[in-house]
Amino acid sequence: MSNDAPTHRNIPDRLDSPLRAAILSWPALLLVVAVIIFTVNSFASPYFLSPWSLSDATFNFTEKAIIALAMALLIISGEIDLSVAAIIALASTAMGLALQYGADTPALVAIGIGTGLLCGAFNGALVTRLGLPSIVVTIGTMSLFRGLSYIVLGDQAFKGYPASFAFFGQGYVWWVVSFEFVLFLGLAVIYYVLLHRTSFGRRVYVIGNNATAAQFSGVRVERIKFLLFCLTGLMSGIAAVLLTSRLGSTRPSIAQGWELEVITMVVLGGVSILGGSGSIAGVVIAAFIMGLVTFGMGLLNVPGIVQSIFIGLLLILVIALPIVLGRLRRLRK
Repeated sequence: MSNDAPTHRNIPDRLDSPLRAAILSWPALLLVVAVIIFTVNSFASPYFLSPWSLSDATFNFTEKAIIALAMALLIISGEIDLSVAAIIALASTAMGLALQYGADTPALVAIGIGTGLLCGAFNGALVTRLGLPSIVVTIGTMSLFRGLSYIVLGDQAFKGYPASFAFFGQGYVWWVVSFEFVLFLGLAVIYYVLLHRTSFGRRVYVIGNNATAAQFSGVRVERIKFLLFCLTGLMSGIAAVLLTSRLGSTRPSIAQGWELEVITMVVLGGVSILGGSGSIAGVVIAAFIMGLVTFGMGLLNVPGIVQSIFIGLLLILVIALPIVLGRLRRLRK
């Protein structure tokens, strides 16, 4: 009789594996980073821990984070949209034009969201129907949408939005908890369920890993990608309503440079820029980190150009880090 016995991991090892995986996951690491940044900010500025300061910090990232939720799905599918900030500008301009003709608050909200949805559908049609690369298409539409805003407004601004419209970007649901922040949390739950708990989300991952194989397995690749572009445009329209409401005016330069911050949130959240992997939890935590960092730098009077440089360097770092780590692992083998 053989003395060899099958080897088994003991029960604690097996039970610990899911916990160990969760602790070592990217979202968990981001959570630790967020706590560290929060602690540093609280020591760096005596005003940071004020409830109203923390509330202001949520305004610093909420609108961008709402777009990042949809952008995450789009990038996971292997596509990208660089026109989101320009969509905000065009949607805000459309609301301003409607205001000049006497539109009330419900009409303004519908026009802003509808304009964003139409812009997203336009991008999606160019990519899926004509087979054009999304990065090229959205660079083009970024100039197109922003240019239309400048043609309409020039150096002018639309002002005089009704008081009821101000609630969306300035109102509070309870004490220091803003409407924007509650809306973001609600949308985050919806996108979490959509990506991680539905067949639609599973198809998004499959497409991002291998679109050709997904097509042969019966997944309607072009249709799903079109819907993702529409979702990204829709979220940009919602962000346009919130931002225009918060500022109380429309200018053609509104949300300038936001596309970089949105993409940084998504990639920092663990979404592969090449597609096929990522999570909503990571994106949500990354949004909090970006908000804490930029708000903290604002309290310390760090110039805006320095903040832009930091965000650019952060984007390069989070894109390069997985590549460098992958090469190091291959060298060790």
